[in-house]
Amino acid sequence: MNRAAKFAFLFLLPLITSYCGAQTASTAAPDAASFAPFQQWVGAILTGDEAALKALYSTNPPAQIRVKGNTIDANADMSFWLGMKVRNMKIEVIRTTTPRPEITHIIFRADIMTGVPDGKATTVTDDHVWLKQNGQWHLVSAERTDAPRLKQPSDMKKDIYSTSADAHAEIKEAEEKAATQHKRLLLVFGANWCFDCHVLDLAFQQPDLAPILAANYEVVHVDLGLDEHKNADLVQKYEIPLDKGIPALAVAESDGTLVVSQKNGEFEDARGLTPEALAEFLNKWKPQAQ
Repeated sequence: MNRAAKFAFLFLLPLITSYCGAQTASTAAPDAASFAPFQQWVGAILTGDEAALKALYSTNPPAQIRVKGNTIDANADMSFWLGMKVRNMKIEVIRTTTPRPEITHIIFRADIMTGVPDGKATTVTDDHVWLKQNGQWHLVSAERTDAPRLKQPSDMKKDIYSTSADAHAEIKEAEEKAATQHKRLLLVFGANWCFDCHVLDLAFQQPDLAPILAANYEVVHVDLGLDEHKNADLVQKYEIPLDKGIPALAVAESDGTLVVSQKNGEFEDARGLTPEALAEFLNKWKPQAQ
């Protein structure tokens, strides 16, 4: 995950990225149901009101929407939502935070019944950043995942990356276990604030992926902390390019020798991956048969 707005404008990044997991230091986050701009956005989609919807997107700076690694503009995003002719949309809010009084971040899932001829149902996961500009709230950036193949978490409460864990000790213990069981280490670099880290963790528990992990890897979660500076020596040792986003994976032998690390942010958009892509990676880098 490139946090909420690594794909957005640079002037927003110092504000938006500061929300990461630190709600105790943030303004109290509103419930999405009581955040009027978001409800107006939903209402405009349900009523097909293009003018009302357009008024909610930022124009200065222009809203940026990220879809499948590409950035589109507000018009393309509106065309997507209005084009479905939504008849019913059930919203499940995964997380709402307010890092600053003028910024609200909402991650949600929408279960949609469309009004297009085939009337199909679909699901969209979306990640909104709203900015208050001259007293008015506008959607300034979003990351949209259409019909995700991986199960999306209903919340981000799981403590995947314990702040008290000693990653160096955990890696050493994993190396000892791997050596006796002919396994490799799978190091997952991430943080609890990262939505895609939660998606990946959930995926690794799926019945089609969990056995591959259990048979071939000792998994260690390496916490990067709120600012991605934690465990910097391990980031360097295992050649993790943090500028490409997280989660980021590295595979190592039981003696600590690096086998491969992701160099191009292959899993940073985990929410949009497929089970097949994850299985391919795990099978490709599992220990060679003796």
